[in-house]
Amino acid sequence: METLCVILGGALGSTTRYYLGKRFASQHQHLPVGTFVINVSGAFLLGVVTGFDISALLYGLFAEGFLGAYTTFSTFMFEDFVLLKNNRILSAIVYVLATLVLSFLAFYGGFVLSSAFSS
Repeated sequence: METLCVILGGALGSTTRYYLGKRFASQHQHLPVGTFVINVSGAFLLGVVTGFDISALLYGLFAEGFLGAYTTFSTFMFEDFVLLKNNRILSAIVYVLATLVLSFLAFYGGFVLSSAFSS
């Protein structure tokens, strides 16, 4: 049953990422805004899920399934590589640092928020 939850969550997460990525890509063609927003929001949501005391099935559905497929490290690396390849070195550095720092802060904020509600 846990595997089915991960599969279902993964299908929903990857589909959500696909459509959000397409939407942002059409609006911001020179910067990888879509992947940035997806990864930071995914970190926040993972923090929220982690802060709640939920069953293994729900954790598999939301954290491992949905958020595992929703966020994307490989696309993040590819887009940073493209920035570097196009000699947009400052943009590449800012993109990496902003993604890492804001994702950490988003995760922590989501965790603190949900922990306050689950206590």
